Amino acid sequence: MGNIQIKRVTLYHVRVPLKRPFTTHLQEVLDRESILIEMLDDQGNIGVGECVAFSSPWYTEETVETAWLALENWIIPAMLNQTFSYPNELDHCLSFIKRNQMAKSAVNHALWDIYAQKQQKPLWQVIGGSSRPIEAGVVVAAASEAEMYDDIESAVNSGYKRIKLKISQSSNPQNLKELIAKYPETLFFADANGAFTNDTIHLLQEFDECGFTLIEQPFSEHQNKLSAKAQKTMKTPFALDESIESIQDVEEMVDQQSGKIVVMKQGRVGGLSNALCIHEKCLKADVPIWVGGMIEFGVSKAFNLAFASLPGVKFPGDFSSSNHFWNHDLAEPIINVHHGEIQLPKVPGVGVKLNHKIVDQYEVRRNIFYA
Repeated sequence: MGNIQIKRVTLYHVRVPLKRPFTTHLQEVLDRESILIEMLDDQGNIGVGECVAFSSPWYTEETVETAWLALENWIIPAMLNQTFSYPNELDHCLSFIKRNQMAKSAVNHALWDIYAQKQQKPLWQVIGGSSRPIEAGVVVAAASEAEMYDDIESAVNSGYKRIKLKISQSSNPQNLKELIAKYPETLFFADANGAFTNDTIHLLQEFDECGFTLIEQPFSEHQNKLSAKAQKTMKTPFALDESIESIQDVEEMVDQQSGKIVVMKQGRVGGLSNALCIHEKCLKADVPIWVGGMIEFGVSKAFNLAFASLPGVKFPGDFSSSNHFWNHDLAEPIINVHHGEIQLPKVPGVGVKLNHKIVDQYEVRRNIFYA
């Protein structure tokens, strides 16, 4: 297939207002900043990537600003003078840079896109996925209970297979139990975003009778022993999100029994290469995976869809239509949900490219790097 030589990398810093605020107990997101990447190789192939860090460090320590600095000063300069025969080689090239997982993930994705294009195959096929349609799921993070009920009804009517609700210590388990019972054909996930503590395990246990398929990240990412303690008392399985940043974290979860399901966010683990290693580990350990979302644009979502085609992904992920969070996505073709499912692309690569007409409208700054 030939080696990959990167000749040019373009960074786009964008900011897009959300249609409605995305509200959790940690943060209210009103607009989405992001970094988009276009990577050009010596054969004219263009790979795309997206950095899913947020504007402030409420989710992880990375932000759009720190990722931009890491990409400008260290990551891209280290790549431009290198030749890659396989995307995994990028990890070794960048091993001198500590962490910065979301920034690394963006370039890892762009390299995988080029690699799949050079093989003339869709990315999902290159990584061993199947061509089955991907079941769609949506996150409801409304500011009020009335809005939540409206959003759930809309999601059910749109055919989404799974609805994720944000919960906290102030949520009412009885109301949620009655709500879930109204939609017996829909899977409901609960996402706590680390809202509970050792002193409030009794409040968490009240959600065990709600009918949730799983409870995501009930405790903070550094409280796996506490998570294991609580999991032993509850039948609803825990799915670890922020606690999973590496394959070692998966091994620790299995050993401690702090959770039973892995939430995969490729940006958090450093990209598709590391995500594939985690997938292999989960298959061997019989640990199911589902794909979480980051209020991302179509580029990141396209890589998530490719990953969701793998055999270890057992639950519907955070896959909504391109117009769910905003009026115009920055990638094309847009993602549409039909009867609760999304079709995988048939074209070589990840299957999307930047819509420059839309990107230009929301661009904050741009930087271009040449080999």
